[in-house]
Amino acid sequence: MIRSMQSAIAGLKSHQTKMDVIGNNIANVNTWGYKSKSANFADAMYQNYITGGAGNNTLGNLGGINASQVGYGANVSSITSNSETGTQSYTGRAFDCMIDGPSYFIVGPFPENGEVDPDALVGSGLSLSRVGVFNMDSNGYLVDDQGNYVYGYVTGTGDGNGNITVDTTTTLQPIKLNVGIEDNPAGGQVDIVYSSIKIGTDGIITVVDKESNQAYVVGQIALATVENVGGLVQDSGYLYEIGDNAGQVDVGVQTAATGRVLSGYLEMSNVDLATEMSYMITTQRGYQANTRMITVSDQMLEELVNMKR
Repeated sequence: MIRSMQSAIAGLKSHQTKMDVIGNNIANVNTWGYKSKSANFADAMYQNYITGGAGNNTLGNLGGINASQVGYGANVSSITSNSETGTQSYTGRAFDCMIDGPSYFIVGPFPENGEVDPDALVGSGLSLSRVGVFNMDSNGYLVDDQGNYVYGYVTGTGDGNGNITVDTTTTLQPIKLNVGIEDNPAGGQVDIVYSSIKIGTDGIITVVDKESNQAYVVGQIALATVENVGGLVQDSGYLYEIGDNAGQVDVGVQTAATGRVLSGYLEMSNVDLATEMSYMITTQRGYQANTRMITVSDQMLEELVNMKR
């Protein structure tokens, strides 16, 4: 009876953790870019009543027997994240961006020497993000709503006919909206006065100069794809750190594999509220059944104690 109580207590703890995960999902049903989580159970350790063994078919010996075991309840084996892209929510704000695909924005503090090697994101202090609530700060840089600089490629060349190609072989830098790329083969940059912004599906940012009313390309948003998104470690807010099990992280610009950058949209949470409510019911019933097991075990112990009166 004591063992049954221990199993029930393990079940209570596991179901409470699962309810915590469900509660967090429901709390974030309207959080931009939130990825729903799932708590997974595994049965706990076992005690062998009979150890199994192979049979011996020689004269006078016995055949094989199977092991007989009793378990000690359930544990939470893992908490996994659903990385599927959430629904598009139209905001109409040009600075708002979402990625219609599996990749991430690269954001973080201002770098030493003003640039970061795209092949050395681990340990660089930069983070990954799915939330593109962007704006321009007082120094003209593109930042998110937590003040992190948005990284990309900010140099390039033109052909003299308004066709500017961003150089994506260079290092990552914070994108500055008041410095445009000159339209000539020699490259170079020119100071501009911000008037309006356009962000293309390829992540190229075009800004109109208030004084000349001329459009300038100021850079291209960099995107990161992660080999194992389950290896990312969620940090404060909606930022992710690259964990030890994340595998290879590739940095580049928009492709069919990374997904499109959609300006004027934000990614909604991928929480399925109907599913979470059904999980809540089954988890509550599982918790209730474990409490009943403790009650029944207590009654059996009471009967045992009252055998001698």
